Amino acid sequence: MLGRFGAFFLDILQVVVFAVAIFLFVYLLLLQPHKIKGSSMFPNFADGEFLLTDKVTYRFGEPKRGDVVVFKAPPNDREEFIKRIIGLPNDKIFVKEGKVYLNGQMLNEAYLEETVYTGPGRFLTESVTVEVPEGSYFVLGDNRPYSSDSRAWGFIERGKITGRAWLIYWPINKAGMINYEGLYGQKTQPVSALYIF
Repeated sequence: MLGRFGAFFLDILQVVVFAVAIFLFVYLLLLQPHKIKGSSMFPNFADGEFLLTDKVTYRFGEPKRGDVVVFKAPPNDREEFIKRIIGLPNDKIFVKEGKVYLNGQMLNEAYLEETVYTGPGRFLTESVTVEVPEGSYFVLGDNRPYSSDSRAWGFIERGKITGRAWLIYWPINKAGMINYEGLYGQKTQPVSALYIF
């Protein structure tokens, strides 16, 4: 009797250890859940939404303009922010009269309402050009008046990025893959078109 109970207990323990190992593998190396906190990415990502971030893409390629990334927030890395990559290494960026200019051209941001005003900040002041250094990125929230982003605290380093927003899974009515295809007229790695913003 005791032997059967012991064998049953060992079987259960093996299943639990196996499940935990799979969870840790996925969580540490492949995907990570995040909850959107605040309104800095509204309306494309709303407060309280849950998403999965892809931790694999940037192991094999570089972040692209338009990618929505999760990263360790400055200055102390204790929190994680979610923002959109606007400037890549060596890009020159400035804001003027509420618009973002990239390498001398006004940036067409199809994911924003036309009326969105992009003001300057402590780091990126009105009509003053900054150049993104190697290994760094310039990020902005989609809800510009209510976003703490690169305009205030500068560039983020490549090593601070923990993943790329990949899938919204809650609420159910917004569930689906995030589509990056065609942003800024560029081709990106294939993704599902279930969720377009």
